[in-house]
Formats: sequence, structure tokens, C-alpha cells
Amino acid sequence: MNVTLNKVDNVNGNITISIEPADYQADVKKRMNELGRTRAIKGFRPGHVPAALLKKLFGSQAMTEVVDRMVSKALYQYVVDNKLKILGEPMLNRDTKVDLTQETEHTFIFDIGFMPEIKLNLADITIPYYNIEVSDEMVDNQNAAFKKRYGKQVPGEVSAKDSLLRGSMIELNEDGTDKTDGITVERTVISPQYLKDDVQAEFFIGRHVGDDITFNPQEAAGGSAAEIAGMLNIDKKDAPDVKSDFRFHVEEIMINQDAEMNQELFDAVLGKDVAKNEEEYLTKVREMLAGQLKNDSNYRFTIDTKDALMAAAGADTMELPDEFLKRFLASRAENEDEAKKVEEDYPRSSEQIKWQLIRDKVAEDLEVKVTNDDRMALARFYTAQQFAQYGMGNVPDDVLDRYAGDMLKDERMAADIDARAHEDKTYNAIRQAVKLKETTVSVEEFNNLFKKAE
Repeated sequence: MNVTLNKVDNVNGNITISIEPADYQADVKKRMNELGRTRAIKGFRPGHVPAALLKKLFGSQAMTEVVDRMVSKALYQYVVDNKLKILGEPMLNRDTKVDLTQETEHTFIFDIGFMPEIKLNLADITIPYYNIEVSDEMVDNQNAAFKKRYGKQVPGEVSAKDSLLRGSMIELNEDGTDKTDGITVERTVISPQYLKDDVQAEFFIGRHVGDDITFNPQEAAGGSAAEIAGMLNIDKKDAPDVKSDFRFHVEEIMINQDAEMNQELFDAVLGKDVAKNEEEYLTKVREMLAGQLKNDSNYRFTIDTKDALMAAAGADTMELPDEFLKRFLASRAENEDEAKKVEEDYPRSSEQIKWQLIRDKVAEDLEVKVTNDDRMALARFYTAQQFAQYGMGNVPDDVLDRYAGDMLKDERMAADIDARAHEDKTYNAIRQAVKLKETTVSVEEFNNLFKKAE
């Protein structure tokens, strides 16, 4: 077997593999015998099929399997042994024609695309980093949100949009009188904020105990049979037929009362005894906001990093094996329409490829490695976020560990976490390697950075 490399230009080349009968004949014979032992052939016992018949029945299959395996192995080994930095995977040249029904020398030519050479001196690169200032107004707004979240419902005199109104209902005739044998509901609850129609919801705001409210359940529920059925305590299948107005008699109003600034609130927001007084609590809330804003700062850093490194690496003039990549991307398309879009999408795809190459090169130079601790830390972070969506902000460590461990057992999720962890560590390493131009900005100034880019 003979393997040679031909470099067409800086980013294109091909590998030629020539294979002679002496390279594959023994393996082909061995494979035919295996097929003869495992396949039922009428009139012959397994392992006693004449060689001529074996060749007639299985020769083409055995030749294809053996040659394909030998060529693939030789191709892979050549790339590894010669440390070729290639893009995608080698692709059989369109002009290669091989007839594996003939026992002769066969030549395979594979097109390859080389990675462009990338040189970067991170120490000479300056990237901006924006620290977002936490204003007193932001702390006050966050505290108000916490007080509302951890508040409670108490009896009230006047209803608001988020109040609960308890009472009874009766169906009305068109003239507004009580409908004989109409639907009556002795006890139900309505909250204006959950009604689908704003006009109907407004009827329930600013009301007092003892008031009568005329409204239309069909309109209030936006035609939802399930909501109408729940409101009127009727079967769901009957709900679409109910078009009448109803009178709701207010018997009780429950309003939301904000939590008081006390230890109970401090513990609910931060965890038990993390803050012992209002000053400590507000300091922690400020730190919490700063941590959230730090994520925004880091996200902006990834954008500025990409721009800076792409410019420093000369991405605009970076050479890629364009035609090879288009063919490779088309071969990976799931359908014909997607394959046809490769040409149209290639300008954007090539920019993504360039950035991926630059980022991978930087990660290699900075020796970025992802550890099991990194994976676990990120899985815990995702788990904590999920709990936070349900208002559970102080989940015990052992619970987080258990859920995070289960998350990492999912192969797809584990792969996503591994990729994200590698990306995060790469950006953190870049921050240490480049010159940072740190600036403190307000939220408004920070948001304007994105408007300028639009």
C-alpha cells in the first residue's frame, strides 16, 4: 500500500492511496470464508463451500468491506502520523473511479482542506471590559420585588388587579334580571390579573365587599372552555354554549401585602442568618445584583473579544478551502433543500468557522482543560437556575449535587455542559492573558453599547 500527500495550495490538498492485490487478497479470502461459515448455503455444510462458489456469492461484498476498511485505516493513520491539521473530514475526489469487482491495483484520491495558520500575541491585544454600576434605584426596585414575592394575602377593603375576589355568581337574562333555572355558583374566586379580556378585568378593580359586578365569563376567559368551566363549575363540553352575562356578588377581597423588612424576609431571600439587619440585607441584595450584572459584563466581553481576536488574526484576509468546505457542509445536510442553502449561507458559515478556529487556537495556546470539578460546578449552576424559576433560591447543597449529578448522566446534556465549560474557561483565560481596559458604566450606558452595534 502506498500513501502520498499532494499540497495543491496553502489550504487545499489531496491524499492518494494505492492498494495492490497483495495488500488485500488474503483478507478478502478470509472474509469470504467467514461469510461462508455464517451464511446458510443450500447443499453445503457451513465451512465446506467451494472457493469458486464463495467468490461468486461473496467476492464483491468481501472485496468492498476489506478494501474500504484498509483504505479508511490508512487514511486516518496517515493524517495522525503526519499531524495534518485539516478541516472537516477527507472526501473522496469526484474523479476517483474504482471497480472493486476486479482484482487489480486500486487508487483512491481524497480531497482535504488544511487549517489556515493562525498567529496571535494575546499580550499585545487590548479588550474593553465594562463593570456595570449598581445604583440605589436598582437596589430599591429589587427589594420591592422581593417584598412583593414573599408577601402574603390579607383581607382588604378595595380590590386591585392582583387581588382575589371571593363570592357567588348567578346567570342573568338579557334585561339584567336573574335567569330562572340559570347557572348559579355559590362559591368561586376571580383575580382580575388572570382574566383574558382587559375590559372585563377592569370591572373587578376598585371594588368593595358587598358590590355586585356584572360581567361576561365568555369574554373574560377569552373563549377558553377550560377556564369558563372552572369559573362556573360546569362541564367543559357545556362551556362554549354559555354566552350570558353573570352577576358576581363580592363577599371577600384578599389583597397582596408586601413582606415587612424583618428577619423573616432576610432569611427568605438570602438564607437563614446570612443578614442580621436591614443594612446587611441591602448590602447582600446589592452584591446579588452585582453578580447578575457581572454575567452581563462577561457576555459583552465575549462579543468584544471576538471582534478583537478576529481583527488581530486577520480574519478578513484569512484563507479557507472554500470549495472543499462547501462540499463538506453540503454532504452533512439533512436534506436536499438544506444542501442547496450551503452556497447561500456560506459567507456566514465561513465567519463562524474562522472564529471557531481562532478560539480553538487560543484555547490550545493557553492550555485550557475542562475538569470534572468544572463540569459539576456548571451543572450545579444550571440546577440552581431551574430551582430559582420556581422561587426556590436557597436549595441545600446536597440537593443541588444530586440533581447536578443526574444532569451529567444524560449524555447530550453532559456534552453541552462540557462545551459550555470549555468556552467559559477559554474566555476566563483570555481575560488573564490580554490587556483589559476596564470602565465603570451605568446600566443605560451599558445597554447603549448594544444599540450602537445595531
